[in-house]
Amino acid sequence: MTILPLSEGSFTIDATKVFVPFDKDTDDLQQRPTGSLLVEVQPFLVISGRHHILLDTGLGFTLPDGEMQIMANLRKYGVDATDITHVLLSHLHRDHAGGVKEKNAEGFTGKLAFPNARYFVHRDELHYALQHAGKSYTVPDFDILENSPQRELLDDAGTIDGIIQYEKTGAHSKYHTVFWIGEGSNKVFFGADVAPQLQQMKRRFVAKYDFDGKKSMELRAEWWERGKQEFWTFTFYHDIKTPTYRAAS
Repeated sequence: MTILPLSEGSFTIDATKVFVPFDKDTDDLQQRPTGSLLVEVQPFLVISGRHHILLDTGLGFTLPDGEMQIMANLRKYGVDATDITHVLLSHLHRDHAGGVKEKNAEGFTGKLAFPNARYFVHRDELHYALQHAGKSYTVPDFDILENSPQRELLDDAGTIDGIIQYEKTGAHSKYHTVFWIGEGSNKVFFGADVAPQLQQMKRRFVAKYDFDGKKSMELRAEWWERGKQEFWTFTFYHDIKTPTYRAAS
């Protein structure tokens, strides 16, 4: 199994929910608004046999030539948008669902960004997000999923194609979902925004930005212990230093 980080860069974000690019070499976090968080935005591609599995889709930014950044990131690894077989969506906040739809220099094309993929999202997350446009949910980014034949709605827990397990956790957002790919000691865990950074796995704290911060804290502790016992490879969507981490007891 191969895990490829698809970093879109570092950003600060505050109560406005606006992602402001941050250069770690030259910018000063202290000059940003009080309470700003420094995060990476980092989808992942997991390749397992014939499956090319995309974990969330990033911000959906386009480069100066009009190409979507996530497509350029994939191309660096020799992967085309048509190669993606699964898009797993933990939730539909703008930094995770911005690349659901295809864009060019003029804007949305009216198509899915990954034409051969099945898109998986929790049924209640999609319904909730469509009804709650605002700072966190940018409905035009993902509204195509409402009626797309490529969309598959997830229940609270289950298995996809025998190699992907999923579970609705809530905690960060009301219907947030996490995923495990693979089996045994070759298991990749994607905790998305309930487990966004390595340092958060190692200390107990309640985040104010979570829907249920106490539950997030408890889940991180549980997953950290399980991961060490079962040798999971953790993927961290918002970690500016450590995109993946192989746990060991």
